Amino acid sequence: MGTDENETGLSGIPLGTKNKYSELTKVDDDDGEDASHHHHQQKRSASTRKYVFACAIFASLNSVLLGYDVGVMSGAIIFIQEDLKITEVQEEVLVGILSIVSIFGSLAGGRTSDIIGRKWTMALAALVFQTGAVVMTLAPSFEVLMIGRLLAGVGIGFGVMIAPVYIAEISPTIARGALTSFPEIFINLGILLGYVSNYAFSGLPAHINWRIMLAVGILPSIFIGFALFIIPESPRWLVMQNRIDEARSVLMKTNEDQSEVEERLNEIQEAAGNSNADKYEEKSVARELLSPSPSLRRMLITGFGIQCFQQITGIDATVYYSPEIFRQAGIEDKSNLLAATVAVGVAKTAFILVAILLIDKLGRKPLLYISTIGMTICLFSLGISLSVLGKGPIGIAFAILSVCGNVAFFSVGIGPVCWVVTSEIFPLRLRAQASALGAVGNRVCSGLIAMSFLSVSDAISFGGTFFIFSAISALSVLFVYRLVPETKGKSLEQIELLFQTDELGWEGGQVELGDVEHLVQKE
Repeated sequence: MGTDENETGLSGIPLGTKNKYSELTKVDDDDGEDASHHHHQQKRSASTRKYVFACAIFASLNSVLLGYDVGVMSGAIIFIQEDLKITEVQEEVLVGILSIVSIFGSLAGGRTSDIIGRKWTMALAALVFQTGAVVMTLAPSFEVLMIGRLLAGVGIGFGVMIAPVYIAEISPTIARGALTSFPEIFINLGILLGYVSNYAFSGLPAHINWRIMLAVGILPSIFIGFALFIIPESPRWLVMQNRIDEARSVLMKTNEDQSEVEERLNEIQEAAGNSNADKYEEKSVARELLSPSPSLRRMLITGFGIQCFQQITGIDATVYYSPEIFRQAGIEDKSNLLAATVAVGVAKTAFILVAILLIDKLGRKPLLYISTIGMTICLFSLGISLSVLGKGPIGIAFAILSVCGNVAFFSVGIGPVCWVVTSEIFPLRLRAQASALGAVGNRVCSGLIAMSFLSVSDAISFGGTFFIFSAISALSVLFVYRLVPETKGKSLEQIELLFQTDELGWEGGQVELGDVEHLVQKE
């Protein structure tokens, strides 16, 4: 009993209950426990980051398919034209039809992902694309090649809309911007691989080389099959299906702080309408999108608009037809043309890494400003190069520099940020299908540009076409200023609140987190 009230020193002299040595011992014990807890937390944080990072990589593999197709077709079309004797109009249709057909995949992808889940929609995308790639590889004629192209387009449509949505839904707030940019990284990586494939196989006979180029595109979809055994389903989709325990389990793996898991789960449940079902009118998602509320209308304008601007500034024309552009600048040899396109691919891929490093530090809007202003300047300088400087060494160097600069500025900002913003701004119950609409706008604009670029350039010259792209790019700067809010550092549920009132300064896009918290308190 006495030991509970008094402690004895080494010499047997009672030290009392409040001696300083006893207190020091307790402090040491507390420090030891704190250090142990801190070490455990560090290990958990490192493990969580690796897990989320791996999920984002595997979810982005479908984007390699799109990028590879874009890159490889720019060179393969030269040899397809030679082998199958297709016309210039058929060439435009063959190149552009993939983007047009991907509309159907994107539209179906939103509804499909709400039914079977984000994860299995990615699997379906890979399967459909793989089928189309096999048909294209074995195509004996233009007609069969088009059938394969249609299938590949549907698969790509599924893939481009679901990957950013899935990654945004599994990512912790602090890293969501960088992780949601991964699909754009993999698109750029695919483009670069397509360019390298063109250069590597261009020395083979014309009736074989383009088939091998297209066949290599099958490989990424095989890895997607393995990825399905690793990545989890989206916790937000699981909540929508009332599979709360499974959602909690996924959140435990993807959030560093366990104490935030329940808080985040409650936010998701409320956003999904499970905690407060009467918050939303009982009407279908389709009806909500067709007759949107003022806040949803603002979201749709922002999401759809930024997707369209990403494409109507001519990025796909620059990438698909870079050999044609360099030929206009004065490069004649096929190998030199394809080598110049590899330089474009390297620039496009390298600068996407800059965006990944900066998107969660600088924010979305600063990168969009840098990107759109830089693209405007580069597109204008490309127009000058093709219209004024002629086909000499200076003109060639200026054209290559302008094209590389254009794709670099694209990759720094509007390329990845477009998908990040679109996957962040919509309410949970509408996110998949609203994002699908954005992807549709993106693919329609891509297809229209790809299918009309050569014809328009024949009518008004290549230089004139790039002057038009430059003017459109200048308009995109104004769009970003007026209609795109900053979403850095906000949870998906907080971002939804940004659009629910005009009083938050949405038009200027300068909405701060404190405004959101004020709105939450008002409610």
